[in-house]
Amino acid sequence: MRNARFDVRPTSGALGAEILGIDLSQKLSPAETGELRQALYAHGVIFFRDQVLTPEQHIAFAGSFAPININRFFKAVPDYPQIAEVRKEPAQTTNIGGGWHTDHSYDQIPALGSVLLAREVPPRGGDTMFASMSLAYDALSDGLKRTLEGLRAVHSSRHAFGAASQYAKNMGDRLGNPDKATQDAVHPVVIRHPGSGRKTLYVNPGFTIHFEGWTAAESKPLLDFLFAHAMLPEFHTRFQWREGSIAFWDNRATWHFAINDYHGERRLMHRITLEGEPLS
Repeated sequence: MRNARFDVRPTSGALGAEILGIDLSQKLSPAETGELRQALYAHGVIFFRDQVLTPEQHIAFAGSFAPININRFFKAVPDYPQIAEVRKEPAQTTNIGGGWHTDHSYDQIPALGSVLLAREVPPRGGDTMFASMSLAYDALSDGLKRTLEGLRAVHSSRHAFGAASQYAKNMGDRLGNPDKATQDAVHPVVIRHPGSGRKTLYVNPGFTIHFEGWTAAESKPLLDFLFAHAMLPEFHTRFQWREGSIAFWDNRATWHFAINDYHGERRLMHRITLEGEPLS
């Protein structure tokens, strides 16, 4: 896809595209915002390089797509509650996002997506993997698709961000408000993406705990199969960060996984999450 303002170049992986020839520090026209939105819907995640943004410009870019969701758990950038810190210090061993997941699936109205800006990156490592849930759905058998069509799944934040969770304990001062980890939401296992119209698998290992009306034990074999299926490399792309890189992903269409392979180094990212719309 090409236009007069910027180029959209698909990655070599199963999803994602790099946006070339655009300066996000400048205010986007409605037409440019619309074209970027369509690229996001078409590719699941869009990437930008060499962006020099103030926090205000980061907020302005993200806010041109949807209202900003104020994160309830992660530490915010001082003076900018709209921006959450995704930080790992050299002495820390647990990173943020170090497992396949979809942000905010535990909310009644899940997030549209996130705009993650690299402020400091290690000299090597710290890549992020993305997976296409539309491609994962398409590759299922017709019989399993028919079975999944009638199912809904329960998603929860309690086991991840609550005070008793090991993850919360490992996060230290990077995670707060464990008393707010009370979200439980029920969503269709297969959604029709509100932007692209594609059918998309909507369960994830981070927050999906069981099918509605099923016990956790009954749900586990089928959920484990779906998780393992979506982890197949043919549905993935891998993004290598540089300072000033941005990944803008669609939470309704993708999973992501921050690889924790840079122990002893500092990595600092600024994330803005965008409000979504009801799923069906």
